[in-house]
Amino acid sequence: MKAETIQIDSEYIKLQDLLKLTGLAATGGMAKIVIQNGEVKVNGEVCTMRGKKLRAGDVAEYDGVAVTVA
Repeated sequence: MKAETIQIDSEYIKLQDLLKLTGLAATGGMAKIVIQNGEVKVNGEVCTMRGKKLRAGDVAEYDGVAVTVA
């Protein structure tokens, strides 16, 4: 699995925004679909909430890539 780290300047980033920002999802619509289909994990558990707030230390996984929020 490929690992990436993304630096955020705010308290949190929404899951769908993280997928768009990292390029794992080309569009917001694609991010919404893959999240609702249960294809994304947050901290090792499937997450279907696209508005899930990810804070520093959280890890989102999709399509063989794990992104850590810093």
